[in-house]
Amino acid sequence: MTEAYIIDAVRTPRGIGKAGKGALSHLHPQQLGATVLKALVERNHLQTADIDDIIWSTSTQREKQGGDLGRMAALDAGFDVRASGVTLDRFCGGGITSVSLAAAQIMSGMEDLVIAGGTEMMSYTGSLSAEDLASGRPPAVLGSWNDRLDARHPQSNQGVCGDAIATLEGISRAELDAFAAESQRRAQVAIAEGRFARSTVPVVDDDDNVVLDHEEYPRPETTIETLASLKPAFAGLADWPYDDKGTTYRQQVSRRYPELEINHVHHAGNSSGVVDGAAAILLASRDYAEKHGLTLRARIVATANIGDDPTLMLNAPVPAARKVLAKAGLTKDDIDLWEINEAFAVVAEKFIRDLDLDRAKVNVNGGSIALGHPIGATGAILVGTVLDELERTNGRYGLVTMCAAGGMAPAIIIERI
Repeated sequence: MTEAYIIDAVRTPRGIGKAGKGALSHLHPQQLGATVLKALVERNHLQTADIDDIIWSTSTQREKQGGDLGRMAALDAGFDVRASGVTLDRFCGGGITSVSLAAAQIMSGMEDLVIAGGTEMMSYTGSLSAEDLASGRPPAVLGSWNDRLDARHPQSNQGVCGDAIATLEGISRAELDAFAAESQRRAQVAIAEGRFARSTVPVVDDDDNVVLDHEEYPRPETTIETLASLKPAFAGLADWPYDDKGTTYRQQVSRRYPELEINHVHHAGNSSGVVDGAAAILLASRDYAEKHGLTLRARIVATANIGDDPTLMLNAPVPAARKVLAKAGLTKDDIDLWEINEAFAVVAEKFIRDLDLDRAKVNVNGGSIALGHPIGATGAILVGTVLDELERTNGRYGLVTMCAAGGMAPAIIIERI
């Protein structure tokens, strides 16, 4: 089988994802995608006619973010029209899946040069009305709202699920706040030391004015004490109606866990940040890379997907990590760096506890609590982050995984060349 290699990884800085407040919020989502696509071409002197496909991830595919953003961003970037594109949705997990599918196409021998990545402008999607969203409820947040499916797999709000998991696992708010404060500290160190510099490219407007060239979301002044002052974010939301029958999000969880009294422990400070961003990964076969003078940076070792309980929704990363390790023929002790998306602090905390990991190897440069989580782009961002850090520290293997709505998780292992 042909091996698939990562040649390069780029991303935008993450802008605050609120309309009129974030530095990127006035841009079109295609511009963010085009930014990272152009950067890959310029950095690697690509002939865009050679690009077999662009596999893109966008979670809320509505209005400006609809219509196959991968293809449209490539056209916006000035790519040759022969560079095709497709856009997928695996909720939060789509960014990893785009890389996995790109690698699979190369490993099958069907393609030689593929770009994977994603875009999410939460400043835009957060402003969409119920009519804009067609169904009235964004699926990445609220589950299925389908009576037939809910009879078998009741689904709730992700934040309520995070609180339910923390309650079931006996993980306290103080422990989650400590995790969140450490995420901010690590991110600040990484930024100060320029650890993101290789992959981060500035966003410019049509007149080449720099719109954003740094991370906009982090709050380095965060402490455990300031986090302790924040009110739980999902206690009130848990009693909002989930459907037209008046069923609440709390009742959705209770349908599967009737004895559970949810302790609400998550808030804005220990949950992932709402941001805008895009990322792209360039993958190639060895044959193509050698013929065109491209440097191999990492090998795709293994990929995996798995599902778990849709009602709790956020627990699939642990079985996903175990599955991809088994596919790779590796153990957890072989992994030098772990990236588990900090959708909510409990997701990463439970991941570390269940796998009995060394915390010094997990999210070493902070995570989405400090830096933000641009849904469809985050997985590709994390692949680039772990690659840069493997190179900085001379590590060999990195594992990336994340929870996704519907109770899913993709996972991928890369090996530094």
